[in-house]
Amino acid sequence: MDHLEAKLLEEKNYLWEHFKFNAEQRLRAFNFFVTLSMFTDGGAFAAFEKNVHPVVLLLIGGLICILAVAFMVLDIRSQVLLRLTVPGLIRCEEEFSEPSRLFALDEANLSKYLRYTFIFRALFILQGIFGVAIIGYSLYQLMN
Repeated sequence: MDHLEAKLLEEKNYLWEHFKFNAEQRLRAFNFFVTLSMFTDGGAFAAFEKNVHPVVLLLIGGLICILAVAFMVLDIRSQVLLRLTVPGLIRCEEEFSEPSRLFALDEANLSKYLRYTFIFRALFILQGIFGVAIIGYSLYQLMN
C-alpha cells in the first residue's frame, strides 16, 4: 500500500468513526430524553392526581419545557456534527458499486419526513407543548 492509499484509508476511517460516534451519541441522548420525559410526565400526572399546589405544577411544567429545549439543542448539534461527515463519506463511496453507496442513496431517496430528525423534533416540540400546557394550567389555578 503506498502513501496515498494509506492516507485515503485513514481519511475513510476518520470520517466513519466520527459519524459512528456522533450517531451513537445522538441515539443515547434521545433515549435519555425519553427516560427523563417519562419521569417528568409521570410526576406531572401524579401531581394532578394529588391536587398539589399550582406552584409545584408550575415548576414541573418549567422543568418539562427546559428538558425539551435542552435536548432539542443537543440534537441539533449532534445532527450538525453528523452532516459534516456525509459529503466525505459520499465521496468515499464513489469506488463502491451503486447499490452499496448507502449515504448517497439515503441523500437521494428519503424525504425530510422519513428521518430521525423529523421524529425527534416532533417529540421535543410535543413535550414542550405539554410543559407549556401545565404552566398555563398552573397559572390559571394561581389566578383563581
